[in-house]
Amino acid sequence: MSSYNIALNFEDGVTRFVECKAGEKVLDAAFRAKINLPMDCSDGVCGTCKCRAESGRYDLGDDYIEDALSEDEKDIGLVLTCQMVPQSDCVIAVPASSAVCKTEQIKFAATVTKVEPHNDAAVMLELGVDSSAPVFLPGQYVNIDVPGSGQHRSYSFSSAPGESKISFLIKKIPGGVMSTWLGASQSGDKVTLTGPLGSFYLRTADRPLLFLAGGTGLAPFLSMLEVLARTNSKQSVHLIYGVTRDLDLVLVDAIDAYSEKLVSFTYSTVVADTDSNHPRKGWVTQHMPIEMLNDGNVDVYLCGPPPMVDAVRKHFDDNGVKPNSFHYEKFTPNATLVTA
Repeated sequence: MSSYNIALNFEDGVTRFVECKAGEKVLDAAFRAKINLPMDCSDGVCGTCKCRAESGRYDLGDDYIEDALSEDEKDIGLVLTCQMVPQSDCVIAVPASSAVCKTEQIKFAATVTKVEPHNDAAVMLELGVDSSAPVFLPGQYVNIDVPGSGQHRSYSFSSAPGESKISFLIKKIPGGVMSTWLGASQSGDKVTLTGPLGSFYLRTADRPLLFLAGGTGLAPFLSMLEVLARTNSKQSVHLIYGVTRDLDLVLVDAIDAYSEKLVSFTYSTVVADTDSNHPRKGWVTQHMPIEMLNDGNVDVYLCGPPPMVDAVRKHFDDNGVKPNSFHYEKFTPNATLVTA
């Protein structure tokens, strides 16, 4: 391979991808893309360019001093971008804002190709994009400008990266700005998107995965599952999909299809409505057997409304379990997504 895709995730949630040529250092590739990563000496002496490599293979060489990067720091994934030479696609967390690094969010155009209602709960919006559309990480989101409103709404990709069509699972809100526009939209309508954004994305799957989805928070997990399937992941994955009403359970057939695509994938659905005839009623935390937490040797991903996020965190605390990692994204109607 002659080059690698390097995702630079800035602390304000902006993601930029740069192409790093074989043998090229990340700092040089970023500068070539007009992104000013933090640096001072560029010789592995000062440590100013220190970032965290969250996935991928790379070589740091031995031309830096320990004052700039200690062995302990190296062991937990810290790198010097002035010395880092990727050997695969990589994801790097940059401890600075995109503005400080003199880069910005990317705006790109898309065309409506399909608007598909799912009961009265949600709409699947499919958009066509050209080759200039930015790459994203599975789990990230974009801001979609609602035509004619002067407003935007934030939605996670439900499709996998690298496709000519991208999709989003959007909650129906009576009288909502996006819901109203979707009701009148037609194939061929143009929209503008900004992104990708967010620190909620699939990391390298080195241990069992527990996915927790609330309502249309299912969207990013569809993207993640497709990526795991395409890479033939053998890692254990369990998804718990919780909703308020029976009618809110959408795209279950799409979830079920991954039972064959992924050898170690299982899932369950939960409905909160006490009048439901669903076999599992209540909250997601009531249907999360302690063995799923694998004594903490698990990476947990959660996308749902704030009360769900708070309930899951309390559940972990009450059971004395600290997952290896816990990544979550809170969302409320008409609000920007919040990730951690």
